[in-house]
Amino acid sequence: MAKEKDLDLVVVSANQAPPVAKILDWGKYKYETEKKAKEAKKKQHTVDIKEVKMRYKIDVHDYEVRLKATKKFLASGNKVKVVVMLRGREMQHSHLAMDLINKFLGEFEGENIVVEKKPQIEGRNVIMILAPQGK
Repeated sequence: MAKEKDLDLVVVSANQAPPVAKILDWGKYKYETEKKAKEAKKKQHTVDIKEVKMRYKIDVHDYEVRLKATKKFLASGNKVKVVVMLRGREMQHSHLAMDLINKFLGEFEGENIVVEKKPQIEGRNVIMILAPQGK
């Protein structure tokens, strides 16, 4: 029957008692499955980790810019790594960096975010990782 219609005989499920087969155009079938897979991949969102760096002596406007960028990253479904960098003798004032990062975290009160990694000192940086609620 497949040869008469110039189509292919495709076995759908070989492990059943009578094997199930379909008569169809194999090239067209393969093209459509690849097209569906490509569409599904296009709609899929990968979660990236965005990084926001600042120093503890940051100016008010720069702080607001970093805050706005962080909110934008979280809204688009990405995780955000907040880093407060300390240089040289600034390590003596790590408590100011912790205060800044806690103030930054306080800006997200009531919003749907999760603190994946609480603020802590790692080397010469104070690091915190934020993620949107659903991720």
